[in-house]
Amino acid sequence: MEPVLSRKVRLQLHETLDATGRLGKSGVRSVQRAVAETLAEDRESLPEVYAFATSVIRDAPNREEVLAQVAHATGTRLRVLSGEEEARLAYVAARHWAGTRAGSLLVLDIGGGTVEIASGTAKQPRTVLSLPLGARTVTRDWKLGEAVSSKRRLAEVRDHLSDRLTEVADLPRAEPDGRVLACSKTFTQLARYTTNAGRDRSGAPQRLTLDDVRAAVGVLAKNGSAGRGRLPGISRHRAGQSLAGALVAEALMEACRATSVEISPWSTREGLLLERLGALRPKGSAHR
Repeated sequence: MEPVLSRKVRLQLHETLDATGRLGKSGVRSVQRAVAETLAEDRESLPEVYAFATSVIRDAPNREEVLAQVAHATGTRLRVLSGEEEARLAYVAARHWAGTRAGSLLVLDIGGGTVEIASGTAKQPRTVLSLPLGARTVTRDWKLGEAVSSKRRLAEVRDHLSDRLTEVADLPRAEPDGRVLACSKTFTQLARYTTNAGRDRSGAPQRLTLDDVRAAVGVLAKNGSAGRGRLPGISRHRAGQSLAGALVAEALMEACRATSVEISPWSTREGLLLERLGALRPKGSAHR
């Protein structure tokens, strides 16, 4: 599956959230502009538009107000996927990407607001979970946007994340003969930082080890947001929450007993596209 059109407008919505998580007026206006401009430019080339919002809008206390305002201004109502549905779609995408011969899969996805976890052996997952431990959430709750020199402070965050994951009774674990796929920008960024190369010369999929993540935590903690943004592979737009993302990745891999993960380029968006394509496909036909 190859994209024929892709465009991005960087909104930085998390910067418009107030202390309660409500999306501010400037954030709503930026969403309205982005949706209107995208539809105006691409409407004729797209036979169908499936517009959806992720965790910043989904978890906002004024979500319904935001959705109504965007719909009134643009004529398009954004849909909202639950965390569990995002986890399921990430699994569907990872399963397709891994190939038909893939057996047991554990799929990990660290978003801004939540963490999604899914596992199974079939086309659809057996277990789906969504936990409020996203990189943006942890950064805000523990004030990790700047350098953290206190080892005690890092230990407190690690203990908190470990305790939260330990409380999850049905948290899936990595199977001895299974594969663990990580499909989020947080994991991809960490892999780029730790390898500086993306893929090795053989073209094998990126891998990220737990030891790599632990080492990254130490470097990220010593740097503030600006310093992190200068590290190889760390996006300056995500630098502020990169330490929290690494800490969440570390806790998640430890709790799921995964010593390493493969980096999958497909996640929720690709899972949604695959299912929409499947729904549109007549019986007996195939998509290229």
